[in-house]
Amino acid sequence: MSDVRENILATGQRIIAGKGFSGVGLNEILATAGVPKGSFYHYFGSKEAFGEAMLESYFEEYLAELDRTLNQPAQTMAERLMNYWQDWQDNQVSFDCQGKCLAVKLGAEVADLSEAMRLALKRGTAGIIERLARAIETGMKEGSLSIDGDPYSTAQSLYQLWLGASVMVKIVRTKQPFETAMRTTRQVLNLST
Repeated sequence: MSDVRENILATGQRIIAGKGFSGVGLNEILATAGVPKGSFYHYFGSKEAFGEAMLESYFEEYLAELDRTLNQPAQTMAERLMNYWQDWQDNQVSFDCQGKCLAVKLGAEVADLSEAMRLALKRGTAGIIERLARAIETGMKEGSLSIDGDPYSTAQSLYQLWLGASVMVKIVRTKQPFETAMRTTRQVLNLST
């Protein structure tokens, strides 16, 4: 992938994470990236195509980071999962996610604007939930956690809990929703507090 394309994607992600997709024009992205409009259209056919590519790039990086977290040596899977949730909280508690919480920022906004972007969000979040489900299943087998339901439904519920907590953190401007999510996560995984 070209450096120019990567620069446009990274710059757009930073700006859009702060202002939303609709609140940012191509001119702002291109001026900040130092790229002429013709170069943009060489890589992306439209702002929507750019948005889809940006989400795909975001989730590719996110899933790679999640894989690293869930494959840390010398830890139980329960510890790895709790590290993931702690990282989530640490990355988003600043109330200004700076590109680290694009799914939270754009989920509701673009799902109604663009089918292609909605599907990119759906694929990305499905990848997260699948990895969490496998991790929960592994944790059950090793005995570091237990759940009352099946791993997939539990992973889905926990991911939805944390998405909701992220939105609430933006609304109330305190980390209390994350503290509640952390307690609930520990309860769902039957971990001691």
